[in-house]
Amino acid sequence: QVQLVESGGGSVQAEGSLRLSCTASGYTFSSDCMGWFRQAPGKERGGVAMILTGGASTYYADSVKGRFTISQDKAKNILYLQMNSLKPEDTAKYYCAAGEVWRVGGSCSFSRLAYRYWGQGTQVTVSS
Repeated sequence: QVQLVESGGGSVQAEGSLRLSCTASGYTFSSDCMGWFRQAPGKERGGVAMILTGGASTYYADSVKGRFTISQDKAKNILYLQMNSLKPEDTAKYYCAAGEVWRVGGSCSFSRLAYRYWGQGTQVTVSS
């Protein structure tokens, strides 16, 4: 049974940093896409950052490029999201996703429908 557990969320002031972790069990980091999504109250869940675990190619939403970094520790089965220069608009619940269903032209999809497995999420709150 696949289980994804996120941690590392919290409350920070604008321009602060947080590092989220997603520990996977029952799931092997092979050559597939994994990623981070976020959902703010009243909004759709949207993709933030993706990684192709085989070759480690990374993909980012325009809103977080240059501020967020996705990475992996294959030996420990952990996915990370380093978030720097946080803004109030980054406030959301962040979810880890795995078990890709499809890609887009060989790149990882940012659609929530493209992933089978989800964690319970971790809250990130950024105050101004």
